[in-house]
Amino acid sequence: MHRTRIKICGITRAIDLDAALGAGVDAVGFVFYPPSPRALSLELAAALARRVPPFVTRVGLFVNAESSSVRETLAAVPVDLLQFHGEEDAKYCEQFGLPYLKAARVRPQLDLLEFARAYPTAQGLLLDAWVEAYGGIGQSFDWSLIPQELPLPLVLSGGLHAGNVAEAVTKIRPWAVDVSSGVEVAKGIKDAEKIAAFVAAVKTANSSR
Repeated sequence: MHRTRIKICGITRAIDLDAALGAGVDAVGFVFYPPSPRALSLELAAALARRVPPFVTRVGLFVNAESSSVRETLAAVPVDLLQFHGEEDAKYCEQFGLPYLKAARVRPQLDLLEFARAYPTAQGLLLDAWVEAYGGIGQSFDWSLIPQELPLPLVLSGGLHAGNVAEAVTKIRPWAVDVSSGVEVAKGIKDAEKIAAFVAAVKTANSSR
């Protein structure tokens, strides 16, 4: 049985990046959505991305960005995987020549099977809580809305923290979990102890499956 992977998103500081890497995460996320308090300049993002060692995935998060803006970012920042949180269609997501995740904001009216089929080339489907705005706000959603057999690997997000992620891993068995606000002391400011506790909870759940 596979091991649930761990991504820490919204990294803004080298000290937080180092804490995540030291804890043994599989991926780190950099936000390129200007309204977000976790958004990075290209200069800072490039510096952080270059600190990431081999075999840890560097993820760039975008929301309804102009194609030219994404290309400008990719020219400046080494990114391994794209993550799209807006209304981007598959054709848009595919144009950059990198693997991508497509995020869905879950609510009862959304047919997740139909949504996933609209992105057959995605590496995975990231499920987050429904909110009118974009970006993490630390809210969870009803996990019973997740279909049993999604056609894409599932990345579970939305309101996860050290206190509930083991339950999520055990019940949902996602390919990966994605956390931002659940390991923060303030928006964009991570806490090394919270990161360590989150990673430990996932590892415990993995080992008990």
